Amino acid sequence: MYLLDEGIEKTCALVIDSNATSRGVLCAHLRGFGVGTVRQTGNLQDARNILEHQVFDIILCEHHFDRSPLSGPDLLADLRRAELLPYYTVFVMVTGEATYARVTEAAETALDSYLLKPYSASSLGERLLEARRRKRELKDIFEAIQAREFAAAAELCRERFTRRNAYWLYAARIGAELYLRIENHAAARQMYDAVLEARALPWARLGIARTQVASGQLAPARRTLDVLIGEMPDHADSYDVLGHVQIEQGELQQALQTFRKAAELTPGSVTRLQHAGTLAFYAGESVEALDLLDRAARMGVKSRLFDPLVLVLLAMLHFDTRDGKALAQTQSQLARLIDASPDSERLRHFDRVLGALRVLHDRRVAAAVELARDLALEHQQPGFDMERGCNVIGLWVRLNSQEIQLDEMAGHVSAVARRLCVSKATCEMLVAAAQAKDPAAALIRDSHAAVSALAERAMGHSLGGQPRLAAQMLLDDGEATRNAKLIELAGLVAQRHRDKIDDSAELLSRAEALKQRYCQGGAPAIGTPRRNRSAGGLTLRA
Repeated sequence: MYLLDEGIEKTCALVIDSNATSRGVLCAHLRGFGVGTVRQTGNLQDARNILEHQVFDIILCEHHFDRSPLSGPDLLADLRRAELLPYYTVFVMVTGEATYARVTEAAETALDSYLLKPYSASSLGERLLEARRRKRELKDIFEAIQAREFAAAAELCRERFTRRNAYWLYAARIGAELYLRIENHAAARQMYDAVLEARALPWARLGIARTQVASGQLAPARRTLDVLIGEMPDHADSYDVLGHVQIEQGELQQALQTFRKAAELTPGSVTRLQHAGTLAFYAGESVEALDLLDRAARMGVKSRLFDPLVLVLLAMLHFDTRDGKALAQTQSQLARLIDASPDSERLRHFDRVLGALRVLHDRRVAAAVELARDLALEHQQPGFDMERGCNVIGLWVRLNSQEIQLDEMAGHVSAVARRLCVSKATCEMLVAAAQAKDPAAALIRDSHAAVSALAERAMGHSLGGQPRLAAQMLLDDGEATRNAKLIELAGLVAQRHRDKIDDSAELLSRAEALKQRYCQGGAPAIGTPRRNRSAGGLTLRA
């Protein structure tokens, strides 16, 4: 045994390879280099579970796995999306293919190294040595990130990039991501542009699209993505961002096609299966949705990457097909998640939805109506978001489809819609949750039209020299409906015309109080991941 470098004996490594012989050889090499602890697994699902609960300094992962829809790059992408891979971890992909596509993929995923079979112990050692040297060189950046000092870390990256110090391109990529994270879109765009000028890399172009999305420039972002996808039609990350843009523009059918393509490109990605399955559900493609969401649940229900909203959508699909056995199984899966996280209010909400579906399936109509009524009244609470609104509307639509005349449905659906309809995208999302069925769809669109009409009338008063009347109207209706658009618009009017309004301070204070209570998080979109995502990520959470 010889020590590869200083501190190697304190490191922990994970080897992921389905071939026991190859796995054993890699482990032997690592121990020969002096690595302190070496773990191994031959299964990507097991590897994902291990990595969700333990941090490693070195990961050696085979690219291809027989009889598995997942690949090594799929695992890497999922870990990064879920922020489960520390910056200081060295990730090396091992493969027997030396094709141009593989080399390009390595560059695009920013691997620490790429090891081609057959290899020698010395070649593996050289790659690990170089990757660890780069980690040490950028240690100040990684430490700032670890301390969650993202602005400081971004500035360190910018300084290294500007001076063209060692590993400047690697630092530029980290810095641009950090600027996006702290919502300094101009700085992120500047860095991506500089990288493109220095070296035309597709990930930099994708970064530009993400900064455009984050700053609300959806049309330019779409043009950037169209060019990138035209040049690289197999670049799955580009489809993720494009799907987000299409959802923001209320184009759910186009978004479904986009996420369907991303899922086809990476069939082992739990998050992309969830995206595509969720879009298929809301687009009314029940058969496809059932297939995609069921695959996501089977692959990832024990993973942190899994979003339990999938179980709610599956329960609704099982209810629609009158599959009581599958509905009960889904409820049992959710119960296990609740046992693991008993304090989760979100899971308890899901449990109430599934409980209502179950009793309705058993023809206990009165109990189902009572549960659905309680869920609908949650629209008055501060934490009521698009996810809950879609679940409530989906439940009431199913109640109304059981040959039961429910006069109160109109009131509940309209109240939810008035709370959540802040844009065309949110309106269409709620319509999709209603499976585009009348009368629910008509009630939602009427509610959105009423919110928009009130905002227009108020702005007419403001432009007509009556800003106080405009602000008062918006505040009164905003407080009654809890609609974020009306509340925020009231604050803007009171702020802009504060010199013309005698009690502007009182109006502003009231607007701010309502904003803090009902407008946290902004207008949500559709999707499944629970974590905070960079631009291009999707979430139903508001």
